Amino acid sequence: MKNLFTNGSRFRQILLISAIIISLYLSINIPESFAEPQTKPLAINLDEIEWGPPGGGNGSPLGLRTSRQGVDPTTGGPTYYAMFPAGTHFDLHWHTYDEHVVVVKGELTIELGDEVHELTTGSYIVIPGRLNHSWDIPQGGTEAVILVRRTGPADFHYVNK
Repeated sequence: MKNLFTNGSRFRQILLISAIIISLYLSINIPESFAEPQTKPLAINLDEIEWGPPGGGNGSPLGLRTSRQGVDPTTGGPTYYAMFPAGTHFDLHWHTYDEHVVVVKGELTIELGDEVHELTTGSYIVIPGRLNHSWDIPQGGTEAVILVRRTGPADFHYVNK
């Protein structure tokens, strides 16, 4: 086979070198940190949240209201606020993906597997995927508001005791 560099064709040499450079350029992955961000900035006060209509039933507390703040474009995990009326209970359930929660208002009790925790404003909770858990909001107090971030799409699997 003839070597392209031995026939003296300067044009073929330039063409070959250009093809190699283009191939190398196209094979390099641009780091995600250089890509355009898909997340939009957001700053919101708790008293400015636009809540959805009261819902609930079939395991979740009647009167439960939520406000979605965003969805992770890679994992599909939503971030949202949830407001539980005083004196309500969220039945024992689990999710496929991890759940990270901050109590931003009120008090609540959470059952995580075999452990029970009394929590107040500022508390942080990590609920591993597939861990049974339930929520109770004390009667006679104020509603409880939590901020939730999931590591994947939201799903609810209720546990029959």
